[in-house]
Amino acid sequence: MSAEGSPGGGPAEEGSRGDGSAGEEWPELEKAEKLARGAALKWASGMFYRPDQLEGLSHYRKREVQRNNSIQSRLKSVIQSYLEGVGMGVKQLHSALEDVRSAREALAEVRQEWDPKAECLIKLESLREVVSKHAQLSAVVCKLPHVFSLPEAIAETHRLIDGRHLLESHTKLMELECWRDDILRQITRACGGTLSAQDQNVVLSYFAGVQELSEELAQELWDVVVCGTTLVRKDPTLFVSAVRIIEREEKIDSSLLEGSSQHRFLPPGRPKAWRQAFFRVTQESIAARFRATQLDIRGHGLARHLAALQNNILDELNVVTHLMVQCCPPHYHIVDECVAMYHKNLVGHLQQILTWELEKSETFAVLNWTLNVYPSEEMMRHPDLYSEVDISTLGPLLAPEVIEQLQRRYVQQVKADMVEWMQKTLEVEFSDWFRDEEPELDHEGFYQSTLPVIILQILDENVRVAAMISDSLRQKMVFMAVQEFDSFLSRLKDALVEYEKEHDQDASTSKYYVPYLLTTINNCLQLSSSISFLEQDETAASGFWKSLPSLHSALDRTQKKACRLLVDDLMIELQPFFVHLPSRNWLSGIQIIDNVCGVTERYCRHFSRARNPACKFLLSECERMVVIEYIRGFMQKRLQCKNPAERVQAADHMSQEAQQLEELFSRLGLPQTEQCVSVILGIQELLRLQDPNLLSLEVSGFTAKYPDISDDHISALLEFRGDVSRDVRNLVLEMMQQNPRSPPGNYQPIFTHILVPAPLLSSCLRSGKCA
Repeated sequence: MSAEGSPGGGPAEEGSRGDGSAGEEWPELEKAEKLARGAALKWASGMFYRPDQLEGLSHYRKREVQRNNSIQSRLKSVIQSYLEGVGMGVKQLHSALEDVRSAREALAEVRQEWDPKAECLIKLESLREVVSKHAQLSAVVCKLPHVFSLPEAIAETHRLIDGRHLLESHTKLMELECWRDDILRQITRACGGTLSAQDQNVVLSYFAGVQELSEELAQELWDVVVCGTTLVRKDPTLFVSAVRIIEREEKIDSSLLEGSSQHRFLPPGRPKAWRQAFFRVTQESIAARFRATQLDIRGHGLARHLAALQNNILDELNVVTHLMVQCCPPHYHIVDECVAMYHKNLVGHLQQILTWELEKSETFAVLNWTLNVYPSEEMMRHPDLYSEVDISTLGPLLAPEVIEQLQRRYVQQVKADMVEWMQKTLEVEFSDWFRDEEPELDHEGFYQSTLPVIILQILDENVRVAAMISDSLRQKMVFMAVQEFDSFLSRLKDALVEYEKEHDQDASTSKYYVPYLLTTINNCLQLSSSISFLEQDETAASGFWKSLPSLHSALDRTQKKACRLLVDDLMIELQPFFVHLPSRNWLSGIQIIDNVCGVTERYCRHFSRARNPACKFLLSECERMVVIEYIRGFMQKRLQCKNPAERVQAADHMSQEAQQLEELFSRLGLPQTEQCVSVILGIQELLRLQDPNLLSLEVSGFTAKYPDISDDHISALLEFRGDVSRDVRNLVLEMMQQNPRSPPGNYQPIFTHILVPAPLLSSCLRSGKCA
């Protein structure tokens, strides 16, 4: 470390201590010096901590001296360059000050010379006005031949315009405008570039007929443009002339607008912008084709109106694509412009139509025309237009959210009609149930009605019509149809319940109760086999579809309701016979089951008019009902066998009657494998058993076949035997409790539907009354 930078002292330290005012004026300097000394001391203490490190002290001192010298030399060079720049700036400021003083002296001399001559210039003002008027008059004199011939030229131009000589009339008009503009330009130039409003009005009032000619010619041009498609079909000469005139005016406008605005002379009425007006008039003429009042196109008139628009637009665009495009310059892009105009006007026209209260047919017409007709080969993708028109650049006629709203409105309108038609169909069907004639038969001999045909036609037609619009609308329609069909089936089931009530109150009002219930069952079968178009799409397994009800399940519930009504009606007829079963008269040989079989056979003969599998299901349900009612009698504890002879006699009766029932239902068409008469045979085996001690084994085998039998049922059967002791009964019941059995999945319960009455009390309590 050098001596100057050592912590022991040096010039820097003396300089800092030599004058106390330096520390007061520059406190940052003193602080920086202290920090530097502290850092140096810390560095030195770290570098020379051990004695052997002092050998390199001279090396560090020499290095620090060189570093200080380098820093000082750089500081001197920086200060020197700074001082040189300051000196140069001071010299320049002195030079600028001298220039300002000389300019001020020159301006003072000019003012001294100008003040005496100002009055002379004021006297020359009148001369300036005379010169200006002379210049204007000379300009007018040069144009006097044109001025004098102006009325005759205007009249001739009028005649040319009236005769639709467009090019000649425009040539004369340009000549007249050139006369007017030259006079205005020369007068303006003679006036020093500024023309007073009064002078300009004088010229324009004299040439007012020229402006009228321009407006008249423009109106004639726009009449030609409006009839453009008609003209180019017959003779495009007039239309081509109009386009050429418009292009001439565009070139004149462009030449006048060139150059700076300060020195540009713009004649009155310029720029005419007739090309913009050409497209504006075309747009207005196209818009006029879409004007139609609500009264003219409501109802079926809307479909005719849209069809007319389709034909007219296709015809017009064909003319534009193949004829008008040859009459217009390429930079007009007349095909693209006309297509865009038609599309824009169609968008506005459809939006106006949507503000009306549209009926169902009108909503369908708008949806079909927008989504199918417009982008189809019958219109915008027509082979004659396909190469020239890119419909993808136009955008949709209606926004997606508007289409969605329109589809929902259509579905709601269809829903209202569908509900009304379904309700009317159901009302007609319900009234037919009370007719005094049998239902109609189809070609196979089954009962039928018009209900499934009408319902399926209503559903199928609306779904097919919706599919013509779009797949999304078809999905919405199917979703709605499924819900409404499910509601219809609920109402049909309610109607069956009401039909049953009416029949129970007065059977004479429904003479053909059974045939019409069978007709309803056949209708459900026909509907179930014909609703495939309403079934859910497996690929659309969304919450939207999962929320739909199962139509097959709903039809099955309705069908089973009708079957239950038939079985209940049969049970009502058989109930008087089962009341006497079992009884002493039954044991004595009265053939109660013969009457049961006769009524059942007569009743079930109608089932042949029902289609399978409903016919077989009805036979199975009736057979199960007869068996259950037969067994129910033995659970009522009406009879108890007094001796083995009566038990054998009862068993023989049951075996014989079971055989009769089996033969009856086999004859009616129910296979023995699907019958449950075997349960009666099992019960008679329990009665026929001679040794009561073997009942536990017999009951075990019986419960294995019929696991839904309960302790109460077994107790009732044992009580019917009349010879079972309490110990045997307890043993049997204990065995059943120790070996509970659960019925298999395909098991049809029998004893579950049979309630065993509670035993009668043998005595009354002392504190109560006997009933």
